Amino acid sequence: MSATALAAPAPVAPVRRRPGDAIADVALFTRRGIRHQLRSLDALLLNVLLPVLLMTMFVYVFGGALSTGGSGLDYVDYVVPGVVLLTAGYGAANTAQSVAGDMVTGIVDRFRSLPVADWAVPAGHVVASVAKNLVTTAIVLAVAFAVGFRPDAGLVDWLGVVALVVLYVLAMTWLATVVGLVAGSVESASAFSFFVLFLPYLSSAFVPVETMPTVLRAFAEHQPITPLTDSLRGLLLDMPIGDNGWIAVLWCVGIMLVAAPLSAMLFRRRAGR
Repeated sequence: MSATALAAPAPVAPVRRRPGDAIADVALFTRRGIRHQLRSLDALLLNVLLPVLLMTMFVYVFGGALSTGGSGLDYVDYVVPGVVLLTAGYGAANTAQSVAGDMVTGIVDRFRSLPVADWAVPAGHVVASVAKNLVTTAIVLAVAFAVGFRPDAGLVDWLGVVALVVLYVLAMTWLATVVGLVAGSVESASAFSFFVLFLPYLSSAFVPVETMPTVLRAFAEHQPITPLTDSLRGLLLDMPIGDNGWIAVLWCVGIMLVAAPLSAMLFRRRAGR
């Protein structure tokens, strides 16, 4: 046998990564996430119909029976921030199912062979979720205007509203990504959506917390949806928000600081990288 045949194969040089490549990786997986959402007809219909149904139900079915306490607000003005957070949070929580689907279908094995950053896959899910839920929020506000919502917000107030909604969606999406990575199936990951969908009902989103029993009131006053709702309501209706603004920001940033690195670590471990 010749010396050439016995020679060891030449080592493959590692792919050099530039700083901008990570951003390109995230953009790639973001486009993938958006395409998957556009191809899912039932998800598209839900994203359009859920805001419409919730807004009309709360305004026309429950609005005449529910009180806004001593705020003096019409119920349509009171309820809009709660519906915004409910629909955005539910949409963000659905990311858990998308991530779990990636983990159980074997597509991650393909990702392992690509020279991409470890955290680009979950980050792509997150950015796609933000894009989708900004559209959902726009639908909620359009329906709200159609049923009589008339905000007093200026430009700075609207920018604050968008910033808070984006922060909330980022926090819930990173948390949903963690759930999707630890879930054993798509079905088990879907339970997180119901939790996030239920959470606004135990807050100031639809009724003042002062009307709740003592135990429920204590919970409502110490969970993130209440300061978020009160902050959005104050910004939209030109009302003072007190400490609610920074409390809402601290909740969202705190969740992200825990969930984002945890999701990257979990993905690396699940993908065997």
